[in-house]
Amino acid sequence: MNLIDLIFPKKCVNCAKSGDYVCANCLPFISFDVKNLCLVCDKPTYNSLTHPKCKSRYSIDGCFSAISYNKIARKLIFNFKYKPYLSDLKTFLSELFVESIIQNEQFMKLIANGEWLMAPVPLYGSKLRKRGYNQAEILSIALSKKLNIPVQNLLVRLKDTKSQFKLTKEERKENIKEAFELDDRSLKLEARNIFLVDDVVTTGSTLKEAANVLKRAGAKVVFGLTLARD
Repeated sequence: MNLIDLIFPKKCVNCAKSGDYVCANCLPFISFDVKNLCLVCDKPTYNSLTHPKCKSRYSIDGCFSAISYNKIARKLIFNFKYKPYLSDLKTFLSELFVESIIQNEQFMKLIANGEWLMAPVPLYGSKLRKRGYNQAEILSIALSKKLNIPVQNLLVRLKDTKSQFKLTKEERKENIKEAFELDDRSLKLEARNIFLVDDVVTTGSTLKEAANVLKRAGAKVVFGLTLARD
């Protein structure tokens, strides 16, 4: 046991047993049975792709998620994002993300046929300073190392939006409207294939708004890529 673990011992987020963030007894309750839904119409779809009839010039092309946003996943991500800001969870969550997503045949087929970028969904400046890190960027870097896909911060967050957690679908859409713009330092996006990386997707409002900005800047294909799906 290292010094940090001795001073701040890890406990299971579900049952509080000492040893790790999810103990061996609770680990089987993490669900990899993720709903495949079209982010545009919120109806079942094949392999998490946007329905052909739902696609438009600036729409998102689909979304891949690693785990279901159940009780344990919710506790893990909450502790990662909010007080006490357990950034040490990054190793466990990153490994969980990677090991799950590489089991998705459609995802692996995509990355094998084309050059891709990973772009983390950005935090607003004040939230980033308070937390000290962007959880989406941490997850992006872990995926990048495993999959050999470069990471670039392509977007800037313009609005300090409310938490999407308790908002209705329409409120989420309005809340995130015009919240992003292209980072001036970004590469030229023409014909770029991009994975927008975030921790959780529910209605997809954030991913759809970010994808719209990237598509209007010239991106060819934009998919969401999230740790969990609600």
